[in-house]
Amino acid sequence: MRRARCLALAALALSLTPTLAVAERNLVPTLDRSFDVCPDRPAEPVWMQEIPLRQAYQRVLVQDIYRAQNLERVVEIGDCDCATRFPSWDAAEAVFRESYANNERWELLQASDAYNRRANAARPEAQAICDAAGNW
Repeated sequence: MRRARCLALAALALSLTPTLAVAERNLVPTLDRSFDVCPDRPAEPVWMQEIPLRQAYQRVLVQDIYRAQNLERVVEIGDCDCATRFPSWDAAEAVFRESYANNERWELLQASDAYNRRANAARPEAQAICDAAGNW
């Protein structure tokens, strides 16, 4: 009886495998992003979106700079309107180009780590401010 039940379950699993495989193949990932908070935030600069995979660490660093700058600005100003939380990428790009564009990969990874620490330090206070404004 137990063997028959195991065989029946195995047959059922095998019969469902093609269906599951087809369902998985029909999933189409998208890079389109929609946001509930501040939906009109500026898109990343095109050069960041088109950066070669081997240089993705540069894009990550600019994102980390952007995040740290914005959370620190929210805390400094004490306000979390959308323009403060999600400004243009110009300031983050400028810091990257002036300080990091010609650096080695390991230096960019260290810088990225430092900006993450800064952002994480500012995050609790920024989140409280943004929660109060309904922008978190």
